[in-house]
Amino acid sequence: MIESMAKDPEITAEAADESTNGVAAVLRALHILEAFGGDDVHLSLAELSRRTALNKTTVLRIARTLAKKHYLVQRDDGDWRLGRATGWLGACYQATFDVHEIVEPVLRELTIETGESASFYVREGNQRTCLARVDGPQTIRHHVRVGIGLPLELGAPGRVILAFSDEAGEPYEEIRKRGYHLSMGEREPEVSSVSAPIFGLDWKLLGSICISGPTARLPKTRLLELAQTVIHAANQLSYSLAGNAKLAKVKLPDSIATWHP
Repeated sequence: MIESMAKDPEITAEAADESTNGVAAVLRALHILEAFGGDDVHLSLAELSRRTALNKTTVLRIARTLAKKHYLVQRDDGDWRLGRATGWLGACYQATFDVHEIVEPVLRELTIETGESASFYVREGNQRTCLARVDGPQTIRHHVRVGIGLPLELGAPGRVILAFSDEAGEPYEEIRKRGYHLSMGEREPEVSSVSAPIFGLDWKLLGSICISGPTARLPKTRLLELAQTVIHAANQLSYSLAGNAKLAKVKLPDSIATWHP
């Protein structure tokens, strides 16, 4: 039976058409859900149409279908808001999310590409804390313990966090324009590093990623060579931590020069 159906061009074309249309409908439904941002309590049909580039009739049809499964709710004034089903999915995601499963593979790949140790830092008060780290393959390398707190104002990772937390003045203005920062012997003598920011949903700063090692192996010319590699890893990690929802809509530039707070 399956073999005979496969030989029938009409049946094959019809099945392919249904499959294509089905996938397109799913993608449009997800596009509508992703149109909502963290500050959007509700959106009008016109706004959903504008944000998704779909006509109002299509948006309305899909929204009503989503509402049947409680992913959307239509208000009395006609606007739409997210329904309880989206909250349930978010709760399930948070309950099962392990940041190390996302961060460590990126750090490991960065270490392989650069030959140096890679770290992920987050801000805790007036310090930066090393949340995850993968040591490089070199015998002589820069050592940092996971969980250790370090100054924000010393070293490339801390400077990057300050810069993209709207710290005024220099070097922070320049770091924001450049999209990365490098340091040589700033916190520890003979230790160099280059760092780039990590963003989450709605361009919320999550932390910074960096590579570090001995200055003898990482002079300024080498740090500049590796800067784009670090930025690429930062972009990849930002996409992953944001769930590919908001950041994926606007591809992060290689220099992150168009950062929007």
